[in-house]
Amino acid sequence: MRLPHAAARLLPPLPTGIALRPRRGAAQTPEQVRRHTRRHGAGSGLGGTAVPFLHSAAGRGGGAVSRLVCLRLENKTKGKLQKQTCQVVLDHFEKQYSTELGDAWSSVREVLTYPLCWQHAVLLNKFSHTADLEDTLCAQGYHPAFRGTLPYLPRSLKCYVSRTPRRFPSQKHQAGKLKEYYLLNAASVLPVLALEVKDGEDVLDLCAAPGGKSVAILQCASPGELHCNEYDELRSRWLKQTMESFIPRPLFNLITVSILDGRQIGELKPEFYDKVLVDAPCSNDKSWLFSSDIQQATLRLLQRKELSVLQFQLLRSAIKALRPGGSLVYSTCTLSKAENSDVINLVLNSCTNVIPVDISEIAQAVSQQFTFHSDTQQHELLVLPEKGRAWGPMYIAKLKKV
Repeated sequence: MRLPHAAARLLPPLPTGIALRPRRGAAQTPEQVRRHTRRHGAGSGLGGTAVPFLHSAAGRGGGAVSRLVCLRLENKTKGKLQKQTCQVVLDHFEKQYSTELGDAWSSVREVLTYPLCWQHAVLLNKFSHTADLEDTLCAQGYHPAFRGTLPYLPRSLKCYVSRTPRRFPSQKHQAGKLKEYYLLNAASVLPVLALEVKDGEDVLDLCAAPGGKSVAILQCASPGELHCNEYDELRSRWLKQTMESFIPRPLFNLITVSILDGRQIGELKPEFYDKVLVDAPCSNDKSWLFSSDIQQATLRLLQRKELSVLQFQLLRSAIKALRPGGSLVYSTCTLSKAENSDVINLVLNSCTNVIPVDISEIAQAVSQQFTFHSDTQQHELLVLPEKGRAWGPMYIAKLKKV
């Protein structure tokens, strides 16, 4: 979850929810949402031009066609990716992260400031993908992202990555037709794996837009209820469209999409959920580095301190919404200690009914695919992007309610 303007989340809660079925004429296309978020600084981490993938051509020269489409897409987006870094933001990061990350910062900075080396993963949709798609991915040099012995790795979750920076073509939203895959940062799947959702459990995705982690949850298990909440109305429309693009209509009765203030859900539904994911609004390091408006960038940096307050409030709400014995995973896409471990430590010190959960096994199992910061506790992970493994930034922490 990314949020360019902290103040937007500090407004009074909206009184109504949004049903899964969109209002006629109200839904916007992903491209419209992308244009809006590019103007206002939010980012899904996807971007790019939507290109339909014709899997039916595989096996009949389709591999060459797909490679040609990928090449054209790479050439078309290369100019967009070669943007100038915002010096104000870079100077701020230089001062903060050289202290917090030490020697690791120089290699992380090299990746963050060079988008052409960023990588994208392909999360398959178990409700619609075909064997031809997996064959095409393998033919183009993709391989499964999670090949270690993880504590939790459902067979139905299939995510492919490539060792070299490349972008598989995205698919357009088509009403009544499911997409075969979702493009995302492979590190975004780690919070879902840490959550360990099982069939029949009631799950809350507190800050769900644009919907990638909700889609990943549904690849892993069939919850009793999946409540996807997103406070921003525009992003909530995008979330609804994501659900419609990936989930068969018969499963819609398992899903609730709302636009509630996440800080109040704990009061509205106390001790209701078995699992809660808080993919919190945060300072998105990747997008902030390429702010085109210096004044906006300066304002963001000033507002950055407010985010930790909001994140703490969301976590308190999530804890209230958890049943005793339930688990909570907190995640962000920033390297900032103030928004990561400091927030979790504050929760642990102020909430006597939660305890940390060891997730170090996850890092050990996927250490060949991801780089983790060494200076973390056993209940937290920090994915550091580096060349060849340009995943993250992604912070993950797990707590249990007692």
